[in-house]
Amino acid sequence: MTPGFLPGANGRMPRRDTVASLAALADDHPLGHPDGGALHRRIYSRIRDLILGGRLAPGTRLPASRALAVELGCSRTTVLAAFDQLHSEGYIDGRAGSGTFVSRVLPEQLLSVRPGALPAAGRALCDPDVPRRQLSRRGEVLARYARGPRVPATTFIPGVPELRAFPFDVWARLLARAWRRPTGGLARPGDAAGQRPLREAIAEYLRVVRAVRCDWRQVVITTGAQQAVDLAARLLLDPGEAAWIEEPGYPGLRGPLIAAGVRLVPVPVDGEGISVAAGRRLAPRARLAVVAPSHQYPLGVVMSLARRLELLDWARAEAAWIVEDDFDSEYRYSGRPLAALQGLDAEASDGGRVLYVGSFSKVLFPSLRIGYVVLPPALVEPMSRGRAGLDDHPSAVAQPALAAFMGEGHFAAHIRRMRTLYAARQAVLVAAAQRHLGGLLEVPADEAGLHLVARLAPGLAARMDDRQAAARAQAANLVAPALSSYFLETPTAEGLLLGYAAANEGEITRGAERLAAALRRTT
Repeated sequence: MTPGFLPGANGRMPRRDTVASLAALADDHPLGHPDGGALHRRIYSRIRDLILGGRLAPGTRLPASRALAVELGCSRTTVLAAFDQLHSEGYIDGRAGSGTFVSRVLPEQLLSVRPGALPAAGRALCDPDVPRRQLSRRGEVLARYARGPRVPATTFIPGVPELRAFPFDVWARLLARAWRRPTGGLARPGDAAGQRPLREAIAEYLRVVRAVRCDWRQVVITTGAQQAVDLAARLLLDPGEAAWIEEPGYPGLRGPLIAAGVRLVPVPVDGEGISVAAGRRLAPRARLAVVAPSHQYPLGVVMSLARRLELLDWARAEAAWIVEDDFDSEYRYSGRPLAALQGLDAEASDGGRVLYVGSFSKVLFPSLRIGYVVLPPALVEPMSRGRAGLDDHPSAVAQPALAAFMGEGHFAAHIRRMRTLYAARQAVLVAAAQRHLGGLLEVPADEAGLHLVARLAPGLAARMDDRQAAARAQAANLVAPALSSYFLETPTAEGLLLGYAAANEGEITRGAERLAAALRRTT
C-alpha cells in the first residue's frame, strides 16, 4: 500500500490515535497532483468519498484539525475550510469537547436513496445497537437547512430591503383602522385561502404589473414563498418523487421540498435560465420544477422566451408542475418588469401547469410574513382544502391593512420610490467597487434585483477561494456570502454576493473600503 489517507507534503500519515484505521484507508486519490484544484476542496472531496463509500462509518471520529494540518503540511485554516464545507452539507458533526464525527444521517440517505436501498455508509443506521435519534432522518437533514443566527451587519447583506424608508406611519394608521372596531368575522376563523379583499387586490396588481392571468379565487394567501412551495410539494408529489431545482439556487426553497420527502435534482443554470435539456437527462420523469425565470437567484439570469416555452412543453408532456418564484420582479431598473411565465401558460387547454409564487418580504418588510400562490384553476379547491388541513387559515391581523395599503395606492407609490432608491444605490456600489476593489473583484451592474454578483479577479482567486473571501468579509463585519455556497453539488462558479438595498450610499462606500482592506491582507 502506498502512503495512506490524505498524504501531505511530508509524505507521512495522519495520527493513528485520533481515529481507528484512518491511516490505513485507501490512498488512490492523492492530494499532491498539480491539477487537483484548491487543497481544501481536495481534502473535502477525499473525506466525502470515504464517507459515501462506507469506509468512514457513521459516528467515526475524525482527526483533530490541527493534527491533520500538521500531517498534511498545510495551514489549519485549509483543513477548517474543508471541515466547514463537510459540516454545512451534513457529512460531519462537531461535538463540544469531544471532537468531529461522521454524521449518523447523511444527506444522500434522504435526498436520493430509494426506500430499503441504503448505501454502505448508512447501513449502521439499521443496527439496533445504534442509539435512537431524537429526529427522523428527514428531520436531521432539514435541521441543517435552518439559517444561522442573524447578524447585526447590513452592509452587503443580500435580499434585505431598506426598512428605514418604509411608510410605517401609513401602515400603523391602516392597521389601527382595521382593528379599532373589527367588522364582520375578522376576529373569527376565516377562509383557508385568505381574506377576499386582499386576494382581490393581489389579483388586480398581478394582472396589471406582471401580466398574470388569474381570478381572485385562484389566489391563496400563505406566510411566504416557502410555505407556498411546501404546499405544492406536499399536495402534488409523493415522497421519493423528483423535483428539479436550479443549480445554483436559493437554499431557502430546498427545506420545504425536503420536508415533503421530495428528491432534489439540481439542474444547472446557464445564460438562458435552467437547462431543460440537462433536466431531461438527469430526471426526465420529475414531477415538479422550481424556477425563478424573471430574475434567477443568485445569478440574476433572465430566462429566455425559447427556454420558457421549452420548460412549459416539458411540463405538459410529463404532466409535471412548475413553481414560478417571482421574488423581486418589482425591482427592474430599465424598462417595465418582465411578464410572468404564468401568463404564457394560463390559456393552455389543460388549465395550466404553473403555480405562481410571490411574497411581500422584499417589497415591504420581512417580518410581515405574507405571501401568496396563484394556482391553476384545477388546483384551487384541492389545494385550498389541503391548506386548511395543514394550517386551518392564515393570520388575519395584517391582511386587511395590506389590502388597504394596496387598494389606496400606497403599495405602488412605495415600489416606485424604492425602485429609484435601489437603482441609485446599485450605481454607488458599482462605482465604489471600481474605485476600491479594482484588481480584487469584478462587479458588473445588473438590470434588476437587490444584489450584485462580484467575481474574484485572477490575482485574488490565486490567493483564496470565495469561501475564504466571504470569511474575510465576515471578520470585517460585512455580510458577503460566497456564490459557491448556493450550489447543492460541486460548485462550478465562485464569487461574492454584494447586497446594496439595506445600506445607504455612505455605508456602501465605507463597506467597499473595508472589504478591499480585508481582501488585500496577506495573512
